[in-house]
Amino acid sequence: MEQKNNFAEGSVAKNIINMAVPMTVAQILNLLYNLVDRIYIGHIPGADSLALTGVGLTFPIVSMMVAFTGLFGMGGAPLCSIARGKNDLKQAQAVMQNAYAMLVVTGLLLTVVGYAVERPLLYALGASDATYGYASAYLKIYLSGSLFVMIGLGLNPYINSQGFGRTGMVTVILGAVINLVLDPLFIFGFHMGVQGAALATVIAQFCSAVWVLLFLTGNRPVLRLEWKPGLPDRRIVAQIMTLGISSFIMNFTNSVVQITCNRQLQMYGGDRYVGVMTVLNSIREVLTMVVIGTANGAQPVISFNYGAGKKDRVKQGIRFMTVACTVYTSIAWAVTLAFPEAFIRMFNSEPELLQAGVPAMHIYFFGFCFMALQFSGQTTFQALGQARYAITFSLFRKIVIVVPLTYLLPLLPGVGIYGVFLAEPISNLVGGCACFFTMLMVIWRGKPGEDGTGHA
Repeated sequence: MEQKNNFAEGSVAKNIINMAVPMTVAQILNLLYNLVDRIYIGHIPGADSLALTGVGLTFPIVSMMVAFTGLFGMGGAPLCSIARGKNDLKQAQAVMQNAYAMLVVTGLLLTVVGYAVERPLLYALGASDATYGYASAYLKIYLSGSLFVMIGLGLNPYINSQGFGRTGMVTVILGAVINLVLDPLFIFGFHMGVQGAALATVIAQFCSAVWVLLFLTGNRPVLRLEWKPGLPDRRIVAQIMTLGISSFIMNFTNSVVQITCNRQLQMYGGDRYVGVMTVLNSIREVLTMVVIGTANGAQPVISFNYGAGKKDRVKQGIRFMTVACTVYTSIAWAVTLAFPEAFIRMFNSEPELLQAGVPAMHIYFFGFCFMALQFSGQTTFQALGQARYAITFSLFRKIVIVVPLTYLLPLLPGVGIYGVFLAEPISNLVGGCACFFTMLMVIWRGKPGEDGTGHA
C-alpha cells in the first residue's frame, strides 16, 4: 500500500496548520450539536431557565459517552500515526479495525445501561422535581443515538490521523448543518420542546456516522475499514485502551466535576446557579474549540515524526502548538472580561441569571491562558504514547484539585457559592503548570529515554 500524507516532510508548522484549521472548524461545528440546542432551549416560551437547567443536567452523561469515544478513538489514532511513521501499515490497519469493533459494542451497552438508570441517575446529578421532566425528555431520546455518537466521533480521529483533515471536518459539518436546520423546526415548528432538540441531534449524529463509514470503507483512505467477523484482538485492544484511558479520564473527570458542581450549586443557590454553570460551561466549550482543534491537529504530526525518529521535528511541533494555544487563550480571557453579558445573553436573557452570571464568569475564566499548558502537555504525552503521564495529569487537575476545592472553597468566609466557580481557575494554574513543566523535563530533555522524545 502506498504511503500518503507523509508528515515527516515539509514545514512542521504548515503541516500542523493544514490539519488544525479544518479540525478546529470541525470542533466548533461539533459543539453546535449541543450549543444550538441550549440556545433554542433557553428561549422556549414559558419554560424560563428551567428547560436549560434540565438539559444542563444531562451534560455529565453526554460527557461520559464522549469519554468512551475518546477511549477507542483518541487512544488508537496516535498508534495509527506512529505505525504509519514506521511504515507499518498492517499494524495501523489492525488498530483501526479493533477500535471500530469496540466502539460498536460500547455504543450498544451504553444505550441499554442508560435507559435502565436514567431516573435515579438524573436525580443523583442534581435534578429537582421542577427540572427532572425536561432532563428526562431530552435524555431518553438522546440515548437512542448512542451508537451513532460512538461511530461518528470515535472513528473520525482515524480519518484525521491519515491526513484527511478536511474530510474529518465534513463529518462534523454535515451533522451540524442538519442539526441547525432541524432544531428550530422540531422545537418551535412542531412544538416538541426539548424532545425536538434531542431528536434533531440524534438524526444529525446518524448522518455523521454514515458519512464516516462510507469514507473509511471507500478507496481514498490510506487505511480502509473492512467488515471482518470475529472477536477483537485483546492485545491490540489493550494497547488502544492503555493510551486512550487518558482521553477517557479527561472526559470522565469532566463528568465528575459537573456532577460535583451541580450538587454544590443546587445546595447553595438552587436551580438558578445550576443554570449559570450550564451557561458558563457552554461558553468555555466555545472558547476551547480552537485549543482542542490545534492540539488535535498537532497530535498526528507529532506522532508520525516520533514514529519516523525525527526528534527535532517532534520538538518543533510541540513548540508551535504551545505558543499558538497560549496566545489564543490569553486573547479569549481578555474578551470574556470585557464582554461577559454578551456571552451570557446568547443562552438566556433573564435579569436574575445575568446578575448571578457576570461575577461568576469573571471568576471562572480568570487565568484562562494556563489551560493551554494543560492541553499542550497532555497532547504531547498522548501523541508519543506516554500513557502513564497522560493518565496522571488527567486525574490530577480534575479529581485532585477541582473536586476537593469545589467542596472546600464555599465553606470559606466571604466566598460562599462563588467558591464553586473559583475551583476551575485554580486548577488551570496548578494543573496546567504541573503538566507542562513535567512534559518539558520528561520529553524535551530526553528523559527517561535518550532520543529527545521520552522514548526508552
